[in-house]
Amino acid sequence: MRFPRTLKIWKMGIVNYKDALHLQEKLVSARKASKIPDTLLSLQHPPTYTLGKRRTDHNLLIPESDLEKLGAELHYTERGGDITFHGPNQSILYPIISLRDVGFGARKYVEKLELTMIEMACLYGVKARAGEKGETGVWVGDRKIGAIGVRISNGITSHGLAFNVDPDLRYFKHIVPCGIADKDVTSLRKESVEVLPSEEVMEEQLISCFVKLFGYCKTQVEKNPTIELDFGDEI
Repeated sequence: MRFPRTLKIWKMGIVNYKDALHLQEKLVSARKASKIPDTLLSLQHPPTYTLGKRRTDHNLLIPESDLEKLGAELHYTERGGDITFHGPNQSILYPIISLRDVGFGARKYVEKLELTMIEMACLYGVKARAGEKGETGVWVGDRKIGAIGVRISNGITSHGLAFNVDPDLRYFKHIVPCGIADKDVTSLRKESVEVLPSEEVMEEQLISCFVKLFGYCKTQVEKNPTIELDFGDEI
């Protein structure tokens, strides 16, 4: 029998992608060593394009040298998935959790991430669905509203999901989002007829969807935490 566990939630605001990547690496190591509980990073990034481990550079449609003019960065990662964009007003969750402890395989884990975004969209009257026929992420019709790219190392997850609340969609015109051509990208702002509440409220709603679907019974919330891990590094 599996018992619900405690989830530590870090609300971090806007974080540089490289810093967030470094933080995830440290937390994964700590979680593998059972030095920390399951941890969820909730944050946003400044304008950033990221490529997965397949290194599909051809899906970046402008020269890398032009990114500076857009005020954007490019980062290569070891997550799954293709190229995507992260930016302000896009809600990101990076779960650092033990799949062995929760009893999930990789496929079920991804399905739970999809459902997290589907339920979030439903709160605002938007009918979203999981990708099908080679699609990845979460969609509203044939428009993508949420991306998923994960890494699993020895049963510990990193990277995660990105849900488009109200990002500047023009940034997506410079890539083939997630490697899927001839599809549009959308946002909750664009799809919902409801007035969206504050950023803080929506962050809490997305976290709540995650907590419910993953079966956590207790949460501990920290804002902009600074924690010294046992192996000597401060993060």
